[in-house]
Amino acid sequence: MSARAPVLNVNDLRVGFVTEGGRLQAVDGVSFDLAPGEVLAIVGESGSGKSVTAQSIIGLTRSPNSRIEGSVKLHDEELLDLSEGALQKVRGARIAMVFQDPMTSLNPVYRVGDQIVEAVRAHRRTSDGDARALAIEMLDSVGIPNPELRVNSYPHELSGGQRQRAMIAMALALEPEVLIADEPTTALDVTIQAQILDLLKRLNRERNLATVLITHDLGVVAEVADRVLVMYAGRVVEQGSLDEIFYDPQHPYTWGLLGSLARIDQARTQRLPQIRGVPPSLVGLPAGCSFRPRCPHSFDRCVHMPDLAARADREAGHLDRCWLEPERKRELREVEGRIGLEEPA
Repeated sequence: MSARAPVLNVNDLRVGFVTEGGRLQAVDGVSFDLAPGEVLAIVGESGSGKSVTAQSIIGLTRSPNSRIEGSVKLHDEELLDLSEGALQKVRGARIAMVFQDPMTSLNPVYRVGDQIVEAVRAHRRTSDGDARALAIEMLDSVGIPNPELRVNSYPHELSGGQRQRAMIAMALALEPEVLIADEPTTALDVTIQAQILDLLKRLNRERNLATVLITHDLGVVAEVADRVLVMYAGRVVEQGSLDEIFYDPQHPYTWGLLGSLARIDQARTQRLPQIRGVPPSLVGLPAGCSFRPRCPHSFDRCVHMPDLAARADREAGHLDRCWLEPERKRELREVEGRIGLEEPA
């Protein structure tokens, strides 16, 4: 947890949906704080609850078939208690979100500049001319060349990287305190991914944003994050600083994610390891640890759910949800080879 006063506090967030197959618990007890200037990465496989967590913060999962419990506070204001009208004033103006696919997030029949102008005028009393000037300024700030011309472009006239930059420009136009970026580099080539990540880091630093980064790519996490939440089947299974997660991972699921990451410092003599099996259905999860059916190190005690807690010899902020003793974890990591990265010299 950051020593700075948090701008966003999520406590015991639970999100369930009623489906034809039964109640689906998409998010189960997620908690975290986020301070200005900090980047928190939430990682995990598809279906782990990352995006539902992010969307629930700004009320995008509200429906007659959903049940949302817990607390989400922006400073001291409880967002879960706000009416839809009051929440609309928060979205975009105080908490902004960059969605995964800019081609589907941007309206294809409206010019990019008009969409930014519409977002600005929805929250701020200003003229079309001033809003348009701000749109050009924002497109320039995110590195889109010739913003005076591109403001009149339709989404299909921009490249994938430019569309994502336009989405970031729209999200930041009203100077929000919190930015949520949901898989912002998906479907972009490696070079453009690096540019988008550099942009997010620069904007986070310059604007002192509190940023939540949703991703399944640990390479992205290593580039920008300060702290990491690892989610599996709707629950946080490990959380800690970037160094703690990468250099001293404690949960077998985190080991699996790191083990499947291509490494330039290791010879590729064999296929990358993979986590066996598939993620469980969120309707009727197995008893105890949800990762137990896929974990090669499970034992009898795993039929009971462990708490998310700091184990012996761990820093207070480095938490994991696993019954294995610290000494046993060290033994397993030595037997299986290097898991995680080596500490820098």
